Amino acid sequence: MMKNLVPVTKLIGTFAFSFWALVMHTTLPLVILVVIELILLGLCGSLARNIKAVFSLAVFAVFLAVVQLLGGGSLESAYVTGLRMLAMTIVFIILLTTTRLQDLTAALVKQIKIPYEYAFMFTAALRFVPDFIAESKAVQEAQACRGLSTKGNVFKKVINYMSVVQPLMLKSLGRSETMALSLELRGFGSNEHSFMSNVRPKGRDYVGIVIMLALSCFVVYLRLQGLV
Repeated sequence: MMKNLVPVTKLIGTFAFSFWALVMHTTLPLVILVVIELILLGLCGSLARNIKAVFSLAVFAVFLAVVQLLGGGSLESAYVTGLRMLAMTIVFIILLTTTRLQDLTAALVKQIKIPYEYAFMFTAALRFVPDFIAESKAVQEAQACRGLSTKGNVFKKVINYMSVVQPLMLKSLGRSETMALSLELRGFGSNEHSFMSNVRPKGRDYVGIVIMLALSCFVVYLRLQGLV
């Protein structure tokens, strides 16, 4: 279902879910929102592929809740803080797993009218994240084959990890220089841009946008009534 929508509709949906998470101040509605997002991720066929990322986010949500609790907050506010962060990040996973970055750039430029340079920087940063993670794993495996040990106390692990950070940073800098040269050769910065993808909203997209706007108004109404 999500894959049939154009990127601008998915962007509006992402911001809508994030807005709902910010408006909600009780635990149960946030739990329902997180469950709905996990169901959507499963319907997109991406839950199994991103289960580690979701688990990591859940661990970080627990950490935020503990920090909130230690900072003098109530148990309810700790739950809300963790669930809110989880809801606002899972929806971005849905966006990135169901949308090509080229289509996302085209939607930002053509529909939302963001300058191409800023749209490209945003999507390029998103493109670097999985590449950076893959390169990090490759460097760790290469260093492990050369006898790198990750055992010992925290300080020893940090010192040993520097042998991973240095080649990783050098590879990232090399990738950045190659990308900058490629952009320069392709005339990056010109005023004319063409996109191969057709990202114009269709009927189902307008229906989805109207539904999300209506739900946003309903959530605000419930918040004013103190029900969420």
